[in-house]
Amino acid sequence: MSYSEPGDEELEEIRRRKMAELQARAAEEEARRRAEAEKAAILRVLLTPEARQRLANIKITRPAVAEAIENYIINLARSGNLRSQITDEDLREILQRVMPPKRDTKIVRLSRDDL
Repeated sequence: MSYSEPGDEELEEIRRRKMAELQARAAEEEARRRAEAEKAAILRVLLTPEARQRLANIKITRPAVAEAIENYIINLARSGNLRSQITDEDLREILQRVMPPKRDTKIVRLSRDDL
């Protein structure tokens, strides 16, 4: 006679859910890695070595801006609006369009005489 404790079924259900969650997380991670590899391969073809280096530097300092630039370049290529490889100069122009404008901060010092 097979006797199972009431907690055994519950524990098995928890294990199943946890395993399904881990598998889903692993699948998401694999899909993200594949998409990153595909994006890198596309950019390797579209950018000159100098432009790739500049984009890598931007990615280190401002990842969100680099992501926006990468998506912009890939969309240009997919829409057929890209005639040749993007040079460093072209990338600088794109960067000026994509980068948010810098805010000027002005420091005003007041002396006690001004108060």
